[in-house]
Amino acid sequence: MRDLFPAVYSTLSPQALIELVLDNYDLGYVDKCLLWNRGLSDVYLVESASKSYILRISHHHWRSRLDIDFELELLNFLHQRYFPVAYPIATIDNALYVTIPALEGDRYAALFSYAEGSIPLGDLNPTQSNIFGQTLGKLHDIGLDFAYHAPPKALTLEYLLDSSITAIAPFLRENHQDLDYLKQKVHDIKEQLVDLPQKSPYWSVCWGDPHSGNAHFTPDNQITIFDFDQCGYGWRAFDVAKFLQVSLRTGISRNIRDAFFEGYKAVNSLTDKEWNCLQALTQTAHIWVWAINIEAAAIHCWSRLDHRYFQKRLEQLKCLDSSSWQLF
Repeated sequence: MRDLFPAVYSTLSPQALIELVLDNYDLGYVDKCLLWNRGLSDVYLVESASKSYILRISHHHWRSRLDIDFELELLNFLHQRYFPVAYPIATIDNALYVTIPALEGDRYAALFSYAEGSIPLGDLNPTQSNIFGQTLGKLHDIGLDFAYHAPPKALTLEYLLDSSITAIAPFLRENHQDLDYLKQKVHDIKEQLVDLPQKSPYWSVCWGDPHSGNAHFTPDNQITIFDFDQCGYGWRAFDVAKFLQVSLRTGISRNIRDAFFEGYKAVNSLTDKEWNCLQALTQTAHIWVWAINIEAAAIHCWSRLDHRYFQKRLEQLKCLDSSSWQLF
């Protein structure tokens, strides 16, 4: 028998997932297992006779076993405290994930409750944005009590910035001016954030990716949040900045962003020090997302990483560096 050809990514068979993965759960007859979305993980919609679920399969290049352990224990912790989050379903053997020996290496399958409702049509309205802000504030409060049993995954500047520069720099080698600007910007950001404490209440559990695409609202505005692929311990202000970074990039209006701030401050007000660091943290989020997209290109598509791609992101970073950064 010939050796199997190496792979960096494989699309797993839905039927095999039903037979070899979902069989580990007490679901009864599974009617459907459909590949629903390919992002930083593969997401499958699972339908049994009575319920819908989400099956998420990690990508080998993105999530380690320790990352998965941290995330699922956190989500289980939040669910036990009645926080509105899509939570992991345990297997028959009381495990929170199933290891899949894929061609490219081990991947991890986790089954989640289905978040009732849907993504806001168009985007958040002011009421939903206020609720979203409140929910993030509550997450940071509750997260102060989460104690992970292993060395914690942390959204430090070394991870968010230094690792990101390592990923981005090879693509800017031919343009020394742009690379010098980016390196100087990272240096400046670090200087601005050097006095931001890594302790409670500044430092808590971070969602890592709070935006309207990762929340479902029911018709009566009951919220459920999901997609903790980028979670870890970090500055709570970074989560606020990540919401800003996505909002500014996608053109969400100022009144929607203000409603989010009002909601957040109603349950968990940032200090003046944190507000003053918000611009630098938003720039940090931009650089981090830029690097994540580069690292995912091996799976998704290298063709979009052309000159225009990098120039656009450099221009966006310069906009975030301006005095009117929240106005565009």
